[in-house]
Amino acid sequence: MAHRLQIRLLTWDVKDTLLKLRHPLGEEYATKARAHGLEVEPSALEQGFRQAYRVQSHSFPNYGLSHGLTSRQWWLDVVLQTFHLAGVQDAQAVAPIAEQLYEDFSRPCTWQVLDGAEDTLRECRSRGLRLAVISNFDQRLEGILGGLGLREHFDFVLTSEAVGWPKPDPRIFQEALRLAHMEPVVTAHVGDNYLCDYQGPRAVGMHSFLVVDPQALDPVVRDSVPKEHILPSLAHLLPALDCLEGSTPGL
Repeated sequence: MAHRLQIRLLTWDVKDTLLKLRHPLGEEYATKARAHGLEVEPSALEQGFRQAYRVQSHSFPNYGLSHGLTSRQWWLDVVLQTFHLAGVQDAQAVAPIAEQLYEDFSRPCTWQVLDGAEDTLRECRSRGLRLAVISNFDQRLEGILGGLGLREHFDFVLTSEAVGWPKPDPRIFQEALRLAHMEPVVTAHVGDNYLCDYQGPRAVGMHSFLVVDPQALDPVVRDSVPKEHILPSLAHLLPALDCLEGSTPGL
């Protein structure tokens, strides 16, 4: 007789899974710029940030740690390049804005807990599940989670900056399994990114769920993920776990 699968550990992505920015990034940047006497359109800053972040992540992955950068310097460079792409050429004028933004994004008040997140974490713990974080965030994450009252739910918080490997690198998931003393078959990961949070954990034998509007997914991705693994909201997680645990392992 086949044994019934029982999930014992849930690992979590954070940004856009449990937390989001309280205000759109372009507005945050524009507000800080205005306080320093610079008028820049939020939309230009939003677009500039997306381009700057993409280039910086490609040139210096995982906060440039292997290139001798700190995560703080990495982010300051992103902000400087964001403003440059938005048409502000005076780097000296932007430098104090970048410093202020780094500090602001370290503060819990800049972030907000997504609807249903805290209730879901509490319900998971009431079921006896162990919880942990696996995030491509930097060293500021512990303080942010603590300030928002979420840190208490997790056995540990594992960031790519701390371990040196960003998702979807299998080593960050393997490190989480090692810390938890768990086998992958009894663990599941929850997140919003197909490569990092769905495929990454599955490559090491974990289960995984995507918290995302199905219509927002690329059709090719949507068709490749079983519908029971796609959660339109966090309220769908526990029923999805029930469904997973009702299946036969290995099938």
